[in-house]
Amino acid sequence: MAVTKVKVDGLDLSSDVTLSGTTPTLTVGDAGAEDTKIVFDGNAQDFHIGLDDTDDDLKIGLGSTLGTTTHMAFSEAGAVTKPLQPAFSATPSTNQADISTGSNHEVVFGTERFDQGSNFASNIFTAPVAGKYFLSAVITLQNVDTASVTYQLSILTSNIRYYWNIDPKFSGDLTMPMTGSVVADMDATDTAKIEIYQQTGTAQTDVVAASSWFTGCLLA
Repeated sequence: MAVTKVKVDGLDLSSDVTLSGTTPTLTVGDAGAEDTKIVFDGNAQDFHIGLDDTDDDLKIGLGSTLGTTTHMAFSEAGAVTKPLQPAFSATPSTNQADISTGSNHEVVFGTERFDQGSNFASNIFTAPVAGKYFLSAVITLQNVDTASVTYQLSILTSNIRYYWNIDPKFSGDLTMPMTGSVVADMDATDTAKIEIYQQTGTAQTDVVAASSWFTGCLLA
């Protein structure tokens, strides 16, 4: 059995510690205005779990200092947050005008609403770790050409193209959103971006910046 070293008020106990009795309890802290924590001293990385006196939240994080690299926090109200969990939301800065027909066009997202983890850049989200990612897009198109056979919205990942088609046989050209969402299986460094395709017709369709966005987060 591994030897556990416990330090209590300057006393080192280099042996296993067992709390026995009918209601064994280990109390860390004495109700003082200070952080209380347990530090796991690893070979390559240290981790901690403790009560941060600054905001009275229970935190689990990297290193030995509370509040610096928090991976998960539990508030006194019961809310659980993951401040380093990958999540992003981006919108175009300007309209993308008169997209040409017969080829896929990458949608340009020039404004980040938020980018938790800094994994979104140059219109592309890059998965920092392998996992299941929720990805969603709303792309509003104006001057949709009713003469076109097909419009297609794609969420293109490194592994697969997820796509949604419409056949715009309307009474006249109009403005309309195209939407799509998916839970995508992504490996670390896999990428995801948004593309729009107009098969035929007149190159008159614009991507409307004010009502288009691309968002996503790591689920599991």
